[in-house]
Amino acid sequence: MSGTVKFGVIGCGLMGREFASASMRWLHLLGDIPRPVIVAACDLNEANRRWFSQVPDTKYFYSDYHELLANPEVEAVYCAVPHHLHGQVYTDVIRAGKHLLGEKPFGMDLAACRQILAAMEEHPEVFVRCASEFPFYPAAQQMARWFREGAFGRIIEARFAIKHSSDMDLTKPINWKRQRAANGEYGCMGDLGIHTQHLPFRLGLRPVTVSAQLANLVKTRPDAQGNPVPCETWDNALLLCEGEDGAGDRFPMTFEMKRMAPGCTNSVEYEIDGLKMSAVLHRRPQRRVLYPGRRPGAGLGPAGGGAEDPVPGDHRRDFRVRLIRLPAADVRRLCQRAAGPALRVRVLHPRRGPAGPPAADRRPGVVYGAACRGAGMSDRTRREAPLYVGNEK
Repeated sequence: MSGTVKFGVIGCGLMGREFASASMRWLHLLGDIPRPVIVAACDLNEANRRWFSQVPDTKYFYSDYHELLANPEVEAVYCAVPHHLHGQVYTDVIRAGKHLLGEKPFGMDLAACRQILAAMEEHPEVFVRCASEFPFYPAAQQMARWFREGAFGRIIEARFAIKHSSDMDLTKPINWKRQRAANGEYGCMGDLGIHTQHLPFRLGLRPVTVSAQLANLVKTRPDAQGNPVPCETWDNALLLCEGEDGAGDRFPMTFEMKRMAPGCTNSVEYEIDGLKMSAVLHRRPQRRVLYPGRRPGAGLGPAGGGAEDPVPGDHRRDFRVRLIRLPAADVRRLCQRAAGPALRVRVLHPRRGPAGPPAADRRPGVVYGAACRGAGMSDRTRREAPLYVGNEK
């Protein structure tokens, strides 16, 4: 690894700990990328701060983030605090001259967003980013390359979705993401939206008009004492848009964000249909989902505690791209160009999987078998994000 970046973490809850865990796994990455070293942690909750005492390089602990920003040893900040604090905290980080990796969204409302953008314009030397992880998977990168090369032709339709079932347990206590004052009224759109919008916006696909179907499915949840408290934000959202690409062509484009989608665990779906080619990228871990309040193996009755059970399977297929309506020669050409150090490519028969049918049943014009496997971003990423290509003409 070439060098390090000294980080301070503001907000030591779930996502702050995720960042710390990721920094400790840096040795698994195959690229030469500077390693984040967490030297300081800040949180109002003492127990959250204490958790960071087990991170080897963390030696400064604060309850006031202004003290962390005054520490000259801190070069960059990872910030994960409730949405209503983003505008002020992110602005203070930038104006302190610290590089910022901030959780989404960049501002709970338009005024807060403009406040952050103004600070960024004042300090162009400060690196500021909010990003979704999914466009950086090798399969998504290849899908983007095909788009930029014009492989899709004119766009017919595009769809981008993220779905999970984190709120399917109706007894789950309320948290700030279901409260308008802390999360913002947009609910799941502000929390999950970037995962659907990062890739299309980077590709120059923008909504021109927007209509929405929004659902607040669970009206109350219990507080810490078990008393019902109103849920004020949206659980699920479907945005129906007229999209426009860089050439000025318009097409239907949808964004789907759901916290209540049975069986989904960070299920991501990107689909672009074009006159020349269509591609579908999806990651949907296979799970058997039990209704909330049931024990595994308890049958269909109302008894006892279960949740979700993983189903054994080949998790290397969790993330894949499927090409459709392409002649065999075009599939072969695209595969040969895509195969490289960060991507494994496999050509699939549309119904029989990677091995294809027996030789006697093979049809002319269909490509079968494996093309290559390369060295990816890390062993884990290479396993979970291969590109699977299927000729379905």
